[in-house]
Amino acid sequence: MDMRSRPYRSVLYIPGSKDRALDKARGLPVDAIIFDLEDAVAVEEKPAARETLKAALATGGYGARVRIVRINGLESDWGRADAEVVAQMDCDAVLLPKVESTAQLDALAEITGDLPIWAMMETPRGMLNAAEIAAHPKMAGMVMGTNDLAKELQTRFRADRLPLITSLSMCLLAAKAEGLVIVDGVYNAFKDDEGLKAECIQGRDMGFDGKTLIHPAQVDIANTAFAPAPEEIDLARRQIAAFETAEAEGQGVAVVDGKIVENLHVATAREILAKAEAIETIQAG
Repeated sequence: MDMRSRPYRSVLYIPGSKDRALDKARGLPVDAIIFDLEDAVAVEEKPAARETLKAALATGGYGARVRIVRINGLESDWGRADAEVVAQMDCDAVLLPKVESTAQLDALAEITGDLPIWAMMETPRGMLNAAEIAAHPKMAGMVMGTNDLAKELQTRFRADRLPLITSLSMCLLAAKAEGLVIVDGVYNAFKDDEGLKAECIQGRDMGFDGKTLIHPAQVDIANTAFAPAPEEIDLARRQIAAFETAEAEGQGVAVVDGKIVENLHVATAREILAKAEAIETIQAG
């Protein structure tokens, strides 16, 4: 499946230490799972969590869901051992917290080899270095760590996230320049459906591929917000048909709903249809 069309609408954090949660995740309609060895695991449980998670991934059953493992930072007491075990796990990527430099990615890649790396973007220095981080050859995705970032920036909570917009935009630019996946930060109030929906729509409109989630109750809202809407799919089909007709008649542009349709619109339309098809395939599976 092409990476541009591969859905990442819902990316759910799951504690790597809890067998029950690891099992439940096999049946959730999420596009990707971040199996967490960092924040979601108590200090005394960290060594055991590695083996619990390794066994769960070896058992399988996660289907088409992308399996990403978040380790502790390499400077911590657990990070290096995490990375060594993750290198042997049946997963799709390793997620490194608080990435601020390519040197951190180099150090991780020395341990995890060819495993794709995702970076948590959650510090001011990380924002300022986003472009070079995104350009690292092992990088495959970025995850916004908006809670840590807000703490570091000493911002106040606002529903419009205005204090975070510059940081979100810098990472978006970096990710899009390198063709990486980029997913938005979590929404903490997991019982506030309207707030979550608004933040998902904001993230989608900015260009994020999906949203990280802290609770299964948030999955449906994220899946709906980041999927092409029926009217978008219909317009995409009509744009492609109109453009192909115009081309056959020797014209470079077409008109749909009173608006010009050019090559760039058709490219976007094809991406929308590819994503919709990929979502259908995942749901059917």
